Amino acid sequence: MITPMSRILPAAVTLAVAFSSLSFADSLPKESFGQFEGKDVYLFTLKNASGMTVKITNYGGTVQSISVKDRHGKFGDVVLGFNTLDEYVQKAGTAYFGALIGRYGNRIAHGIFKLDGKTYHIPTNDNGNALHGGKVGFNRRVWDAKDVSEPGKPALELHYLSPDGEEGFPGNLDVTVRYSLDDQNGLHIDYYAKTDKDTVLNLTNHSYFNLVGAGSATILNHKLSIDADQFTPVDKTLIPTGKLENVAGTPFDFRHATDIGARIGKNNEQLKLGKGYDHNFVLNHPGDLNHLAVKVEEPKSGRVLEVFTTQPGVQFYSGNFLNGKVSGIGGIYRHRSALCLETQHFPDSPNHPNFPTTVLHPGEEYHQTTIYKFSTE
Repeated sequence: MITPMSRILPAAVTLAVAFSSLSFADSLPKESFGQFEGKDVYLFTLKNASGMTVKITNYGGTVQSISVKDRHGKFGDVVLGFNTLDEYVQKAGTAYFGALIGRYGNRIAHGIFKLDGKTYHIPTNDNGNALHGGKVGFNRRVWDAKDVSEPGKPALELHYLSPDGEEGFPGNLDVTVRYSLDDQNGLHIDYYAKTDKDTVLNLTNHSYFNLVGAGSATILNHKLSIDADQFTPVDKTLIPTGKLENVAGTPFDFRHATDIGARIGKNNEQLKLGKGYDHNFVLNHPGDLNHLAVKVEEPKSGRVLEVFTTQPGVQFYSGNFLNGKVSGIGGIYRHRSALCLETQHFPDSPNHPNFPTTVLHPGEEYHQTTIYKFSTE
């Protein structure tokens, strides 16, 4: 959602200096994770009263691991990640393991959009389209970090100032992302941004989940529910056609819990184009953080993931391009061994006036929230 601000955006340089001058508290555990382009990178640990831990690095704002209990009380890591910074730099590549995505999550057709009568060109990096912010997106930036923990709620705030023209996008964009962990095993991600020029913005997180445990064989037995009556069909380059298609009677109907693998091999044009599920679902209750948007249940471990969001859409990706050539903390990351649930505005929205707008104006504040909540059954 985009809401009016009561104050005017200061100059970009002033914003950067003001943030960097803030002191960093020491209550949130951190360890050195190396250096990237001369900047210090750390790994921070958020832990709640039940023992759930989330590790995040300020390289790309990346969620490295999430450790939660199964039904027997045994902890396990349920997201794909790497042990070292070098592995993220060398291996993460176009998979975006756990990273913050921006300026524009998902695809922009041909890397081109018009705004205020001007045409903008974003570097293309995916079948002639711009994916996840261009060639050097937010996933490859070192973010400033600050401990903003409160009693009973560990929290890490990340900040990045994206200069006017970076990757072709207009406006000095001031971005803050806050990760916080509550005692109900909910990982909250709050996204904030403001700009000094009209721009487009679509922020998300690209974590890969496997509720059996990272590196386990498959997510095809995970049961998935998505509160969406429609999805956005795509062309052969995975750009939305602009239509909203009903899920009823298609393999995209997850309104009731269904095994991910139940229909993934069906003779369906959209499944062929995506090589499985790689589509944006139109959520039925956009903006309602109290309404359950997505639920994933894993019968073997008993782990459950629930997703609540203010965003109008969620990209469900079934790990179609994982190929076993990359290994990480949990082992080898094979075909369909993890799934992504990227809460977002719709792909290519700047080129589809009928989609919810992603335009951010000066004097407005961008604010979106997503909660990934874990439990057992």
